[in-house]
Amino acid sequence: MSRTSEFYQFAGMDNVCTQILGAIVGLIRTMKYPTIIQGGMGVAVSGWLLARTVSKLGQLGVVSATALDVVLARKLQNGDPDGHLRRAIAAFPVEEIRGQVLEDYFSPHGKAPGEPFRNVPLLGPDSPRSRVALVVLANFVEVFLAKEGHAGVVGVNLMEKIQLPTLPALYGAMLAGVDYVLMGAGIPRAIPQCLDRLAEGSDATLRLDVLGALKGEEFTSHFSPAEFCGGAAPVLRRPFFLPIVSSATLAITLARKSNGVVDGFVVEGSSAGGHNAPPRGQMQLNEKGEPVYGVRDLPEIEKIRDLGLPFWLAGAYGSPERLAEARQLGAQGVQLGTPFAYCSESGMTDELKTRVVRESIGARVDVFTDPKASPTGFPFKVVQVAGSVSEQEVRQARRPVCDLGVLRRAYRRDDGTVGFRCPSEPRDAFLRKGGEAVESEGRTCICNGLLATIGLGQMHDTGTEPPLLTAGEGVNELRRFIRDGETSYSAADVLQHMLS
Repeated sequence: MSRTSEFYQFAGMDNVCTQILGAIVGLIRTMKYPTIIQGGMGVAVSGWLLARTVSKLGQLGVVSATALDVVLARKLQNGDPDGHLRRAIAAFPVEEIRGQVLEDYFSPHGKAPGEPFRNVPLLGPDSPRSRVALVVLANFVEVFLAKEGHAGVVGVNLMEKIQLPTLPALYGAMLAGVDYVLMGAGIPRAIPQCLDRLAEGSDATLRLDVLGALKGEEFTSHFSPAEFCGGAAPVLRRPFFLPIVSSATLAITLARKSNGVVDGFVVEGSSAGGHNAPPRGQMQLNEKGEPVYGVRDLPEIEKIRDLGLPFWLAGAYGSPERLAEARQLGAQGVQLGTPFAYCSESGMTDELKTRVVRESIGARVDVFTDPKASPTGFPFKVVQVAGSVSEQEVRQARRPVCDLGVLRRAYRRDDGTVGFRCPSEPRDAFLRKGGEAVESEGRTCICNGLLATIGLGQMHDTGTEPPLLTAGEGVNELRRFIRDGETSYSAADVLQHMLS
């Protein structure tokens, strides 16, 4: 018997005791929800180090699941100098996957300066098990490291619009004992049941949104824990599920019509960083070219409160006064993104953090809510930083390439199969796949830009991919977390100020 099968036989020997223990732990967890949720930002900006720090301090640290497979592969190619990734990989229960990923991507001495990263194959509906396994392992590693050495709670953040890796990402995070799952940028009604099924070791299926699908056609993504594990899958603890919503209508829909239990909400306003929900009604732009949000876009907090579920408010809530305001409205607390994105433990490069924090001290950071930058079609807040894709000349100088494909959209080909296209990919390729020219106007490759922001930008013959920074409208208030005489701050400084 292999070590892998021994693990799963042991894990499944006493499922009743496991379920009872899970229920007891769940009851204990419901007695006290966190006051502060650290946002799951960007690509590894909310990495395991930041999440672990916040969790050790008694709040909810959250890792971003976006493109974690690419992050793991590239960090292994850089040599994993501190050994953290390999330590977590060694704890992964499926031995053959541990060895295969290290063989494929680990470089003991790191890649040579100027050498490009080995690209990870694009994920598809019929990707081989080894490719799907990289997603599972990457999420396991991130959550394992975030939970290591303390008893605090850890969450994982996913985007509903990024559907192909959702099931393997959830399973990897759950194998590592994730406590909360947060998901925004869509209507994740199917996720509660997926969590239930993965927790019990059963197969899970998720419907894919496919542009041009005919009436009655259904395309799905499928994941089998037993098939992945090579035998009986263990019973896992089902994490809490917190959808990220921007309106009472969406919260009510999810609470009443999801296919399982929704445990609460993060209610995010348009002042938050990253992707924002589009304004209601026809898009109107201000004199700067930004979407105009009005009274209709304000979430009706009283209707959300009446659902009787815990909720947290997000979007420029980075002060004790705003926290008190949220509590008075009935919220459990707040979610903070920008203050944590620029703290010393975040995954952003030190050089970029330092530049933005210094500008913030003088209230000189400009954030533009770009209605076109993101291929998702959602407005996206872009920090205006020299040398980044916020500058038109930098965007124009970049050679268009879609070598990551994280934000590609599924579409139906004429033969009934599923293809993928992205408005940010090379224009000719996008048009050949049936995309419309107007869709590609003004788009930015967010995937490559966000990886460059954490120091993992790809090398091309034209140079390294330029970074893309995002922040909420509270970015010019970062000085409140900085102690006199210093130009940086920590996650502990953020929490100390917020909870003072």
